[in-house]
Amino acid sequence: MTTIRLSREARPLGKSAILVTPIAWGMWRFSGDDVPAARARVEAALDAGITLFDTADIYGVDDGGFGSSEALLGRVLADAPELRARMVIATKGGIWPGFPYDSSAAYLAGALDASLTRMGVERVELYQIHRRDFLSHPQEVAAALTRMVETGKVAGIGVSNHSPAEVDALAAFLGLPILTTQPEFSPLHSAPLFDGTLDQAMARDMAVLAWSPLAGGRLVAGDHPAGALLAEHGERWGVDAATAALAWVMAHPARIIPIIGSQNPDRIRAAGDVYRVEWTRAEWYAVLQAGMGERLP
Repeated sequence: MTTIRLSREARPLGKSAILVTPIAWGMWRFSGDDVPAARARVEAALDAGITLFDTADIYGVDDGGFGSSEALLGRVLADAPELRARMVIATKGGIWPGFPYDSSAAYLAGALDASLTRMGVERVELYQIHRRDFLSHPQEVAAALTRMVETGKVAGIGVSNHSPAEVDALAAFLGLPILTTQPEFSPLHSAPLFDGTLDQAMARDMAVLAWSPLAGGRLVAGDHPAGALLAEHGERWGVDAATAALAWVMAHPARIIPIIGSQNPDRIRAAGDVYRVEWTRAEWYAVLQAGMGERLP
């Protein structure tokens, strides 16, 4: 019986020359004023072989306020500037509490500049529209993203939480490739398998960055049937349920890059064990069906 094996080799970020590792570290909960502790988390990710760091201007809004996660990363990079060369930084814009969405050209230009200032960098490798702004024409959004690349402030562009139709509409006005799409994906949120998101990504050669691959912790806490299967599978390969869940996401042929959100350095480093895990088709589909709560036809 053939098995699905994971590769730890770096791969291009979509249609670009930007190389990234197969796991990303997310900074939604990256907050606080303890710079040494924050630096330890960044270094733990690098120690685990993670190079892609996913943040956004709204990250940290519930703790330190809007922009606080980017600002903390900026303080880490000021404390240890040598780390920047080892990182591929992805940030996002377009959400503002109370609006709630704004992807107008003027707003995005200002949001990018503010993000760069907070992080203390002149350029990011990837800038993504965080969520679709229904009041901004995709032609205006495309023009704003194109200017970001032309000014040298951004190496490549992508989208987050966009449907395949929304990706197509944006792409129609772009002369640049959309490098990434960032959906929620896990055994408990398998919609991208069925709504065309992953099929489109493979057809367009877009990298898929999966947020909440542990379903907000529900796969490793409690007694969900999918979590039980992941724990059992992980035990067979010498890893925990969380690492097995990452491996499940990564087994898809779209070569999905899961974004881990742990702020525990040991937990971050443990993600490096994911490459031990292999899957048969029967094992992988069993987890999917347990997550769906129904059998496939």
